[in-house]
Amino acid sequence: MHGKTLYQKNPKLFFTVQGKISPLLHNTFDKMVRQFKHHEGKLLKKVDFVNWKTDNGHREQQVMGTFHLQDRDDYNKYNKICGKIRQLAYKLSQLQPDDPVRIKHEKLLLDKLYQMGILSTNTTVSHLETKISVSAIAKRRLPVIMHKLKMTQKLDAGTAMIEQGHVRVGPHIVTDPAFLVTRNMEDFVTWTDRSKIKKATLKYRNELDDFNTM
Repeated sequence: MHGKTLYQKNPKLFFTVQGKISPLLHNTFDKMVRQFKHHEGKLLKKVDFVNWKTDNGHREQQVMGTFHLQDRDDYNKYNKICGKIRQLAYKLSQLQPDDPVRIKHEKLLLDKLYQMGILSTNTTVSHLETKISVSAIAKRRLPVIMHKLKMTQKLDAGTAMIEQGHVRVGPHIVTDPAFLVTRNMEDFVTWTDRSKIKKATLKYRNELDDFNTM
Protein backbone atom coordinates (compact mmCIF):
# COMPACT_ATOMS: atom_id res chain seq x y z
CA MET A 1 0.00 0.00 0.00
CA HIS A 2 1.29 3.51 -0.92
CA GLY A 3 -0.29 5.35 1.97
CA LYS A 4 -1.82 4.79 5.37
CA THR A 5 -5.54 4.29 5.72
CA LEU A 6 -7.63 6.59 7.89
CA TYR A 7 -7.73 3.89 10.57
CA GLN A 8 -3.93 3.52 10.52
CA LYS A 9 -3.46 7.28 10.82
CA ASN A 10 -5.85 7.71 13.73
CA PRO A 11 -7.41 4.56 15.21
CA LYS A 12 -9.17 6.69 17.86
CA LEU A 13 -11.55 7.79 15.13
CA PHE A 14 -12.93 4.27 15.13
CA PHE A 15 -12.50 2.74 18.58
CA THR A 16 -12.17 3.89 22.17
CA VAL A 17 -9.63 2.46 24.60
CA GLN A 18 -12.24 -0.07 25.75
CA GLY A 19 -12.67 -1.35 22.21
CA LYS A 20 -16.07 0.24 21.67
CA ILE A 21 -17.05 2.17 18.55
CA SER A 22 -16.15 5.81 19.13
CA PRO A 23 -18.81 8.57 19.33
CA LEU A 24 -17.08 10.29 16.42
CA LEU A 25 -17.68 7.29 14.18
CA HIS A 26 -21.30 7.12 15.33
CA ASN A 27 -21.74 10.79 14.39
CA THR A 28 -20.15 10.17 11.00
CA PHE A 29 -22.59 7.36 10.31
CA ASP A 30 -25.50 9.54 11.40
CA LYS A 31 -24.52 12.19 8.88
CA MET A 32 -23.99 9.68 6.07
CA VAL A 33 -27.19 7.68 6.53
CA ARG A 34 -30.61 9.27 6.13
CA GLN A 35 -33.75 7.92 7.78
CA PHE A 36 -35.14 4.98 5.82
CA LYS A 37 -38.56 5.21 4.28
CA HIS A 38 -41.12 2.64 5.41
CA HIS A 39 -40.74 0.29 2.44
CA GLU A 40 -36.93 0.58 2.54
CA GLY A 41 -36.79 -0.30 6.19
CA LYS A 42 -39.09 -3.24 5.59
CA LEU A 43 -36.78 -4.64 2.93
CA LEU A 44 -33.59 -4.04 4.91
CA LYS A 45 -35.09 -5.71 7.96
CA LYS A 46 -34.72 -9.02 6.16
CA VAL A 47 -30.96 -8.72 5.87
CA ASP A 48 -29.79 -6.46 8.71
CA PHE A 49 -29.41 -8.97 11.51
CA VAL A 50 -26.91 -6.90 13.50
CA ASN A 51 -29.30 -4.12 14.50
CA TRP A 52 -32.54 -5.82 13.57
CA LYS A 53 -35.07 -5.70 16.40
CA THR A 54 -36.59 -9.10 15.78
CA ASP A 55 -39.49 -8.93 18.18
CA ASN A 56 -42.05 -6.13 18.25
CA GLY A 57 -44.57 -5.51 21.02
CA HIS A 58 -47.04 -8.09 19.76
CA ARG A 59 -44.34 -10.72 19.47
CA GLU A 60 -43.15 -9.87 22.97
CA GLN A 61 -46.59 -10.45 24.48
CA GLN A 62 -46.98 -13.68 22.53
CA VAL A 63 -43.65 -15.11 23.69
CA MET A 64 -44.18 -14.02 27.30
CA GLY A 65 -47.58 -15.70 27.30
CA THR A 66 -46.42 -18.88 25.59
CA PHE A 67 -43.51 -19.48 27.95
CA HIS A 68 -45.08 -17.87 31.03
CA LEU A 69 -42.40 -15.20 31.44
CA GLN A 70 -43.39 -13.29 34.56
CA ASP A 71 -40.75 -10.59 34.24
CA ARG A 72 -40.43 -8.49 31.08
CA ASP A 73 -36.80 -7.94 32.02
CA ASP A 74 -36.16 -11.63 31.28
CA TYR A 75 -37.54 -11.14 27.79
CA ASN A 76 -35.36 -8.08 27.22
CA LYS A 77 -32.26 -9.94 28.42
CA TYR A 78 -32.94 -12.83 26.04
CA ASN A 79 -33.49 -10.37 23.20
CA LYS A 80 -30.15 -8.68 23.90
CA ILE A 81 -28.40 -12.05 24.00
CA CYS A 82 -29.87 -12.88 20.59
CA GLY A 83 -28.60 -9.58 19.22
CA LYS A 84 -25.09 -10.17 20.54
CA ILE A 85 -24.99 -13.67 19.08
CA ARG A 86 -26.09 -12.39 15.68
CA GLN A 87 -23.54 -9.60 15.87
CA LEU A 88 -20.75 -12.06 16.66
CA ALA A 89 -21.88 -14.33 13.82
CA TYR A 90 -21.90 -11.35 11.47
CA LYS A 91 -18.38 -10.30 12.45
CA LEU A 92 -17.11 -13.85 11.91
CA SER A 93 -18.77 -13.95 8.49
CA GLN A 94 -16.68 -10.94 7.45
CA LEU A 95 -13.51 -13.01 7.76
CA GLN A 96 -12.26 -15.29 5.00
CA PRO A 97 -13.84 -18.80 5.09
CA ASP A 98 -10.41 -20.41 5.63
CA ASP A 99 -9.33 -17.94 8.33
CA PRO A 100 -8.21 -19.97 11.40
CA VAL A 101 -9.80 -17.42 13.75
CA ARG A 102 -13.15 -17.73 11.99
CA ILE A 103 -13.02 -21.53 11.92
CA LYS A 104 -12.09 -21.75 15.61
CA HIS A 105 -14.65 -19.30 16.94
CA GLU A 106 -17.49 -20.49 14.72
CA LYS A 107 -17.00 -23.97 16.17
CA LEU A 108 -16.82 -22.62 19.72
CA LEU A 109 -19.99 -20.59 19.22
CA LEU A 110 -21.99 -23.45 17.69
CA ASP A 111 -20.76 -25.95 20.30
CA LYS A 112 -21.72 -23.60 23.14
CA LEU A 113 -25.20 -22.95 21.75
CA TYR A 114 -25.71 -26.68 21.20
CA GLN A 115 -24.66 -27.51 24.76
CA MET A 116 -27.11 -24.91 26.01
CA GLY A 117 -29.84 -26.66 24.01
CA ILE A 118 -30.57 -23.58 21.91
CA LEU A 119 -29.37 -25.07 18.61
CA SER A 120 -29.51 -28.47 16.94
CA THR A 121 -26.49 -30.29 15.52
CA ASN A 122 -27.33 -29.42 11.92
CA THR A 123 -27.03 -25.65 12.36
CA THR A 124 -24.35 -23.48 10.79
CA VAL A 125 -23.33 -19.93 11.69
CA SER A 126 -25.08 -18.67 8.56
CA HIS A 127 -28.38 -19.96 9.99
CA LEU A 128 -28.11 -18.09 13.29
CA GLU A 129 -30.14 -15.20 11.91
CA THR A 130 -33.27 -17.37 11.87
CA LYS A 131 -32.40 -20.00 14.47
CA ILE A 132 -31.55 -17.65 17.35
CA SER A 133 -34.64 -16.15 18.96
CA VAL A 134 -36.08 -15.31 22.35
CA SER A 135 -38.27 -18.41 22.04
CA ALA A 136 -35.22 -20.64 21.49
CA ILE A 137 -33.74 -19.42 24.77
CA ALA A 138 -37.05 -19.44 26.67
CA LYS A 139 -37.50 -23.12 25.78
CA ARG A 140 -34.60 -23.90 28.11
CA ARG A 141 -36.29 -22.37 31.16
CA LEU A 142 -36.84 -24.84 33.98
CA PRO A 143 -40.69 -24.79 33.89
CA VAL A 144 -40.62 -25.52 30.13
CA ILE A 145 -38.21 -28.43 30.62
CA MET A 146 -40.46 -29.77 33.39
CA HIS A 147 -43.39 -29.66 30.99
CA LYS A 148 -41.28 -31.42 28.36
CA LEU A 149 -40.40 -34.15 30.88
CA LYS A 150 -44.10 -34.45 31.80
CA MET A 151 -43.44 -33.43 35.39
CA THR A 152 -46.24 -30.88 35.09
CA GLN A 153 -49.05 -30.19 32.63
CA LYS A 154 -48.96 -26.39 32.78
CA LEU A 155 -46.11 -23.90 32.91
CA ASP A 156 -47.71 -21.76 35.62
CA ALA A 157 -48.06 -24.83 37.84
CA GLY A 158 -44.43 -25.74 37.20
CA THR A 159 -43.39 -22.20 38.05
CA ALA A 160 -45.24 -22.36 41.37
CA MET A 161 -43.64 -25.72 42.23
CA ILE A 162 -40.18 -24.34 41.52
CA GLU A 163 -40.76 -21.25 43.67
CA GLN A 164 -42.01 -23.47 46.52
CA GLY A 165 -38.77 -25.50 46.46
CA HIS A 166 -40.09 -28.78 45.04
CA VAL A 167 -37.59 -29.05 42.17
CA ARG A 168 -33.90 -29.71 41.97
CA VAL A 169 -31.42 -29.85 39.12
CA GLY A 170 -28.74 -32.35 40.01
CA PRO A 171 -28.02 -31.98 43.74
CA HIS A 172 -29.16 -28.35 43.89
CA ILE A 173 -32.64 -27.10 44.75
CA VAL A 174 -33.67 -24.41 42.25
CA THR A 175 -36.27 -21.79 43.20
CA ASP A 176 -35.83 -19.47 40.22
CA PRO A 177 -38.16 -20.23 37.26
CA ALA A 178 -35.76 -18.34 34.96
CA PHE A 179 -33.09 -20.99 35.52
CA LEU A 180 -31.87 -22.20 32.11
CA VAL A 181 -31.32 -25.95 31.83
CA THR A 182 -28.45 -27.04 29.60
CA ARG A 183 -28.73 -30.11 27.39
CA ASN A 184 -26.50 -32.18 29.69
CA MET A 185 -28.46 -31.25 32.82
CA GLU A 186 -31.89 -32.00 31.39
CA ASP A 187 -31.80 -35.61 32.64
CA PHE A 188 -31.07 -34.42 36.18
CA VAL A 189 -34.23 -32.35 36.63
CA THR A 190 -36.36 -34.02 39.29
CA TRP A 191 -38.32 -33.48 42.50
CA THR A 192 -36.57 -32.82 45.79
CA ASP A 193 -36.40 -35.84 48.09
CA ARG A 194 -38.76 -34.33 50.66
CA SER A 195 -41.23 -32.99 48.10
CA LYS A 196 -44.83 -34.00 48.71
CA ILE A 197 -45.28 -34.06 44.94
CA LYS A 198 -42.54 -36.67 44.59
CA LYS A 199 -44.13 -38.80 47.30
CA ALA A 200 -47.54 -38.52 45.66
CA THR A 201 -46.06 -39.47 42.29
CA LEU A 202 -44.26 -42.50 43.71
CA LYS A 203 -47.39 -43.57 45.56
CA TYR A 204 -49.41 -43.31 42.37
CA ARG A 205 -46.86 -45.53 40.62
CA ASN A 206 -46.71 -47.95 43.58
CA GLU A 207 -43.01 -47.16 43.97
CA LEU A 208 -43.14 -45.57 47.43
CA ASP A 209 -41.20 -47.36 50.19
CA ASP A 210 -40.03 -46.50 53.68
CA PHE A 211 -36.76 -45.06 52.39
CA ASN A 212 -38.62 -42.56 50.17
CA THR A 213 -40.72 -41.30 53.10
CA MET A 214 -37.71 -40.48 55.27
